[in-house]
Amino acid sequence: QVRLVESGGGSVQPGGSLRLSCALTGWTWSVGCMGWFRQTPGKEREEVATTYSETGTTWYADSAKGRFTISQDNAKKMLYLQMDGMKPEDTAVYFCAADAALGGYCSGHGRYTYWGQGTQVTVSS
Repeated sequence: QVRLVESGGGSVQPGGSLRLSCALTGWTWSVGCMGWFRQTPGKEREEVATTYSETGTTWYADSAKGRFTISQDNAKKMLYLQMDGMKPEDTAVYFCAADAALGGYCSGHGRYTYWGQGTQVTVSS
């Protein structure tokens, strides 16, 4: 019943910006963890940013701090990732994820129940 769908991926030049969106279809819980992850061929999946909807608390990977911003619109059941000052190493498939049973423990494990299909982000000249 729950489906997460990412959008907004594409190609951008170094230093450019991109905004990813994630629609949480069928999401009925009032609170939960939500996050963005990325994966590059030959590399383990990496947590980029996560947030707890109840408190608005956010966590960022060191590589994302100062450049990326995770946000959400609870009324619209949408999750966003604003990416600024993008670098070639940001190139990856980005996934959004959500889970209502983590009790606010959103970061550092990647054990989310629901995942999107992923959207490609490419940063190149």
